[in-house]
Amino acid sequence: MSKHRSFFNRRLHSLLGVIPVGFFLLEHLWMNHYATKGADVFQEQVEWLWGIPYLEVLEIFLIFLPLLYHGVYGLYIAFTAQNNLRNFGTFRNIMFMLQRVTGVITLVFVAIHVWQTRIQVAINGDSAAELTHRTADILSNDVNFILYVIGILAAVFHFSNGMWSFLVSWGVTIGPRAQQVSTVIWAVVFVIVSYLGISALYAFADPTFLEPLAKL
Repeated sequence: MSKHRSFFNRRLHSLLGVIPVGFFLLEHLWMNHYATKGADVFQEQVEWLWGIPYLEVLEIFLIFLPLLYHGVYGLYIAFTAQNNLRNFGTFRNIMFMLQRVTGVITLVFVAIHVWQTRIQVAINGDSAAELTHRTADILSNDVNFILYVIGILAAVFHFSNGMWSFLVSWGVTIGPRAQQVSTVIWAVVFVIVSYLGISALYAFADPTFLEPLAKL
């Protein structure tokens, strides 16, 4: 691969990791967090989302294709990239290694999650209520719950640490001081967003979660 093409691919990979893939991750976890307010509230949010015009087209071109490119090229980077102790210290090289590991975990997790939810909705023509029941059933299984916790932590770390790298590579945080501040900011983001995602999992797994739907 030529240096010019490699540079372009890495920049595109980096940009897609933020827009739209990163934004979608935040939106998706925020919407799922409505599950903490009850199954009926979560179902209303799903129905609202599904009411967006041309949703399938938007999903294909603004989510699935960018995610596919980011994931596939990310695998190439994960298995070919080398640590850089000369320009970065041990801590940053560990974070770089974790970025590659969590990228692979996230890709596998997303594939499983999409198959269990979005693709099943398309195949079976599920309603928002049926999707809500399906998600609760998935997370009532202890093994699935643990795997989802790992998947969310991996995805949020990959996003947060990736944002640190994005700001460096795009010339936003150049000096050591700016990079140190950025490290703290994205560590806080990791904690907050992870909390949103995992608290939603606990809500779905709650045996009483589906009770509000039974009253409708």
